[in-house]
Amino acid sequence: MKEGIIMRRTHYMTFRNFFNKPSFKPSTKPRPFKTYSFVPFSPLAMLDPTILTIGGIVLGTAIIERILERWGVIDLVDQFAKVMRFILPVTFYSALIYFFATFMF
Repeated sequence: MKEGIIMRRTHYMTFRNFFNKPSFKPSTKPRPFKTYSFVPFSPLAMLDPTILTIGGIVLGTAIIERILERWGVIDLVDQFAKVMRFILPVTFYSALIYFFATFMF
């Protein structure tokens, strides 16, 4: 046996005593603590950097498309429109799934 180890005594109970006696009280009492969480109630919680980055990329692409349209580069604008027709819905639904998967309600 190593020095410094305190051996606990084994407490034996009969089957009748187990059902008739109330359970043992825990030796340590839980300390009360207060917690406050404002995340579900704050609209600032929706300002997730990932969502904002995806939104910024989509908004930037739309602005570039408008600028190219004003410059008269219609061929490039048509290519942007074809690509964005696929990318925008995929981006939107991916961001929506990500938001609901990471946001704590």
